[in-house]
Amino acid sequence: MSAKILSIEDDHFISEMYTQSLIDAGYQVDNCATGASAIEMIEAGDYDLVLLDIFLPEKTGIEIVNELRKKKLLDSTKVIVMTNYMQDDHSRNQLEALVDGYLIKANVVPSKLVEYVSDILEK
Repeated sequence: MSAKILSIEDDHFISEMYTQSLIDAGYQVDNCATGASAIEMIEAGDYDLVLLDIFLPEKTGIEIVNELRKKKLLDSTKVIVMTNYMQDDHSRNQLEALVDGYLIKANVVPSKLVEYVSDILEK
């Protein structure tokens, strides 16, 4: 059975581009575009990996991770943060400590995302 991924991204073009690449690679992919829907879907689903944008309507990616970690809903789920927001090293290091991977969207073509997802899921 292929890994089940939730992509949380409010930019429709980026979401479609990454989703199609992951589906073509054999993954099952669900999508949502807001913080509230992300919480609901993770509570209801059994995801192997979450691709998480930082800036979303209703809740930030950091708020989502913190809330889900408190509820222990990410104990067996890998999280990759994807953002175009350039952070200082201290902020980035704090965020990276909360998740399994961190990518700058502008630097990631879909084929590289598939490769990175595969590597994270194998860990």
